[in-house]
Amino acid sequence: MSTLRATSSRSLIRRSLIGMLCAAGALALGGCGGSGSSGSSAVASGSPPSVSTSQQSCSGCGTALISLTDQPGDFVSYVVTLDSLTLTRSDGTVVQTVPVSTQVDFAQLVNLSEIVSADQIPAGRYVSAAMTLDYTNATLVVDSGSGDVTVPAADIFNGATGQPLTGQVTVKLSLSSGNPLVITPGTVSNLALDFNLLASNTVDLTANPLTVTVDPVLTASLAPDASKQIHVRGPLVSVSTSASDYLVQIRPFFDEDDTTGEATVATTDSTTFIINGTSYTGSAGLAQLAMLATGTLTSAYGTWDRSSRSFTAAQVLAGSSVPVATANGVHGTVLARSGDTLTVGNGFVFEPQPVSMSQGGETFSFRRQVTVTVGSGTSVIEEGQTGSFTASDISVGQQLWVTGISGTDSSGNPTLDATAGTALLMPTSGVGLATASASGSVTVGLEELGGVKASALDFAGTGATSAQDATAAAYQVSVPSSVSTSAVGNGTAVGFTGFVTPFGSAPPDFAASTLINYGQTQAVFDARWASPGELTPFSMLTGSELLLSEATLQASSQHILRIGWLTLDPSTLTGGLELLPDTTGTEQSFAIVHVMSESIDTFSSFNDLATALMTDLNGTTGVLQVMAAGAYTSGALTADHVIVALNN
Repeated sequence: MSTLRATSSRSLIRRSLIGMLCAAGALALGGCGGSGSSGSSAVASGSPPSVSTSQQSCSGCGTALISLTDQPGDFVSYVVTLDSLTLTRSDGTVVQTVPVSTQVDFAQLVNLSEIVSADQIPAGRYVSAAMTLDYTNATLVVDSGSGDVTVPAADIFNGATGQPLTGQVTVKLSLSSGNPLVITPGTVSNLALDFNLLASNTVDLTANPLTVTVDPVLTASLAPDASKQIHVRGPLVSVSTSASDYLVQIRPFFDEDDTTGEATVATTDSTTFIINGTSYTGSAGLAQLAMLATGTLTSAYGTWDRSSRSFTAAQVLAGSSVPVATANGVHGTVLARSGDTLTVGNGFVFEPQPVSMSQGGETFSFRRQVTVTVGSGTSVIEEGQTGSFTASDISVGQQLWVTGISGTDSSGNPTLDATAGTALLMPTSGVGLATASASGSVTVGLEELGGVKASALDFAGTGATSAQDATAAAYQVSVPSSVSTSAVGNGTAVGFTGFVTPFGSAPPDFAASTLINYGQTQAVFDARWASPGELTPFSMLTGSELLLSEATLQASSQHILRIGWLTLDPSTLTGGLELLPDTTGTEQSFAIVHVMSESIDTFSSFNDLATALMTDLNGTTGVLQVMAAGAYTSGALTADHVIVALNN
C-alpha cells in the first residue's frame, strides 16, 4: 500500500476518477501525463494564448485533420461555444487551427466524430493542444433520471474557483513525448480530440436546484474512434472522377459562413449519394457531384484510414439534401406519432429570427418537444439509402432533420408545418440488453433509441396491429445475415445502428445495418451517497467479492452504470451489484480516497483493497462514493479498477 497527499478533497476524487479512466484505456494519448494524474489543466475566464495565424498553403506545411468527439455523460444537450483550438510545436510555436467561434453540442458527438479543421500548418512535432470553450451562452440540459432539467447559468460552476462559470475555460492537453502529432510537408495527419463529458462535469442531483461543476478533461489519439462515423461538412471545391474523390472546404457543425481548411473525400463504388433529393451510387453519384457549382454545400459520413491517411465516405449528401441552419427546421428524435402529427423531442429548432443562442448568424435553440406535421407532400430521404420513401417511413425513435414553416401553438410551443417540406431520416442508434437472439435478429430490453430514453418513447401505432406495437421490454431488431449473433447471450449489452421500421408495419421494430456486442467492453460504475456517507455499503465484503445491495444502491444520491454507449440504472438490480476481482487483467488499480484527511491509499490487488476496507469501515466512517471499471454481465462487474471514497 502507498499513501499520497493532496491539497483538495474535490480534486482527490476527480483525479482518482481520471486515473481510473487512464488505466481503463479511455485516455488514449498523453492524457495521463503532465501535472498530477491528468494531462489536462483548465484556466478559467482567461484569454486564450497568443497564436500565430495558420496559412492555407505553404511549401513547408502539412495538413492537420482535427476531429472532435465526446464520451457519454449525464446530458441530453451540452451546448457551448468553441472559441479556439490551438496546437503547440516542440519549439514553442503556437498555431490556431479553429480561427472562428462556433457553437457545439457535445451531447450530439457521442456517436460521431466531427472534422473541425483541415488547415495547413508548419511541419514539426506538436506536443500539446489547447481548447477554449465559452460558457457565456451555454445550454446544459441534464438527464436527472426523472426528467430533463435545463441548468441555469447561475448553477453552472467552475471547479477551479467554485464560482459561477460565465466566461471562458481553456483546457490544455500534453501529448505523449513518445507519440506526438507529427506534421510533414504535403501529407495529412489526424488528431482525434475527445471532450469527456463524464470526467469533465460533476452533476449534483441532490442540490436544489441541481448544479453542474465543470472541470474540463480533454483527451486525444492519433486516429478517430473506429466505432464512430466521421462527419466532414463544407462547400464543394472540385471533383476528380478519375481519382474517385472530391475536395471540400471544412465548415463544421452548423456554421454557414466560415471555413477551416480543405480536405479530400475519397469515394468507392459502394458510396451512396443523395444530391438535391435524388439517390445515386458510386461513380454515377460522383459524376452528378461534378456537375454541381463550386461552393455547393456537401456533407459526408465515413471512416479514416490511418495507414493511408485518407478519409473515405460511405454516404454523401449535396445541394438541397444537406440540412442547413439557415432554413426553418427541426433536428431531433420522433417521440410519438399520431396520424400525420409527429412529436419530435430533444431537438434543435432552426429559425430565421434571432434567438437567445444566436451567434455569428447561427440561429438555433434546444427544445424538449416540437410538434411537426407531415403529409403526402413531404419529400422524404433516408440517408445512405436508395429507393423511394414517403412520410409513412417516419416512425417512433427515428432521428431526422425536417424542414418547413415554423410556428407556435395556442400555448406558445413551437410547431413546424412540413407538409410541403423535406424530411431527412438519419442513421439512428439504439442500445439495450439482449433478451433473445437468433440468426438475423436480436430482441433487446431497450434502454435508449435515437439518443432518447426508451421510457420517453410512445410506441402506439408502430405495429401492423395494436398487439404488434413495439415495446421497450422486447424491442425486435433485424440484422443482416452476414452479421453473426451467436455471441449475443441473454443479458449481453448490445448497440445497433440503422433505421426504424416504417410506421404501422412492425415487427421487426428496427432494421439494423450494424450490431455491436458490448459483452467485453469496459463498463464504468459510479455511485455516491450524501455526507456523512453510507456506513454499511457492502452486504458482502471479502477478498473475492464486494456486494452493493439493491437497497444500498437505491439509497445513493447518484448511481449509474455505463457500458459503451449504454447507460443502466444499477439500483434496479434485484440481487444488487457484485464487484468481482479480475484474475486475468494485467493493468489493475485500486484505491481508497480519505476525503477529510486529504490522502489516497493505493493497492496492487482487489484482496488488499477489501482487507483495508474491513478495517476502515468501523461503523463510524461512511462511504461517499464507489467507482469501478471492468467487464459487466448480468449483475456482476469483474473489476480491474476500483476507487472507494471515505468520509474520514
